[in-house]
Amino acid sequence: MNVETKAALLASDSHEPLWVRAAEVIERHVNEGTFAPDRRLPTERELCDQLGVSRVTLRRALQHLVEGGVLRSSHGRGWYVAARSDREWPNSLESFTETARRKALVPTSKVLRAEVKEASLDEADEFGVAAGTELFVLERVRMLDGVAIGVDASRVVLNLAPGLVNADFTNASLIQELAAQGAEPVAAESMIEARGCAEEIAEHLELQPGEPVLVMSQSMTDARGRVVLVSTITYRGDRYRLRTSFLRSGGPT
Repeated sequence: MNVETKAALLASDSHEPLWVRAAEVIERHVNEGTFAPDRRLPTERELCDQLGVSRVTLRRALQHLVEGGVLRSSHGRGWYVAARSDREWPNSLESFTETARRKALVPTSKVLRAEVKEASLDEADEFGVAAGTELFVLERVRMLDGVAIGVDASRVVLNLAPGLVNADFTNASLIQELAAQGAEPVAAESMIEARGCAEEIAEHLELQPGEPVLVMSQSMTDARGRVVLVSTITYRGDRYRLRTSFLRSGGPT
């Protein structure tokens, strides 16, 4: 930030309180990359001088950004840009790869497991197939710009997309591979819950066992109503955010 920022802030025609305008300026610099994720902001004195606001006004702006997940505070050390939380929009069925590219991020994966197995009784019930039906099992650490975001464990009925066994899922999208083989998912039922991180997943997400994670369980169907993909994705809670909206159904006020 520079003196132009200070002049623009003070000269703004906005009727918003000064702390709101200060918060907007700081957030804009975060979004533009001037302040990078996990990096400390300038000192409060420097920010006050650059923005032309009092320390009380600045702290209110900073606290507002903490509550919004943009910043985090470290007692005695200052204010830091929060690690990037990547948002998905649940009303639109996007693959991890599509979401990443929409946000100008580079998606990659570390493949932990890619093999064929026979469906158990429970898995057969999930897919609506006979027990013993061959499933393609794919487990990956999903990364954005090289940073681990989650661990994805997916299963697909193999005869719906037999070419999956030949795909390189380091970079390939599972949903796009399904689409290319005539089994594109068009709808999904999802459940999201907070859990403690399982020991076998913690190391891949650089967490301690039991630390909080978000777990999304999904069942995806194609245009013919067939269950084509069942997955469980475990996300680091500080690197993933799900945003949605609600509409009131016309009940009494």
